Amino acid sequence: MPKSLRSPRQQRLMDLLIAARRAKGLTQATLAVRLSKPQSYVAKYENGERRLDVIEFLDITDTIGVDATHLLAALTEPTA
Repeated sequence: MPKSLRSPRQQRLMDLLIAARRAKGLTQATLAVRLSKPQSYVAKYENGERRLDVIEFLDITDTIGVDATHLLAALTEPTA
């Protein structure tokens, strides 16, 4: 199966991460500081320019304060 930065599930994951960050009132810059990363790191995965590995995903969800398993479960839910 080819990897794609623009697959529907990849886009849905990015949308969920963005929504979770915003729901917690965090800017990209604030999240980046908390992750000890440059702001461009957050911007690139949110804009679909880079993929996240599992450890990065867990670090992000932990830093945002959301349950990673709930976020992943939402990927299998139908979108309206």
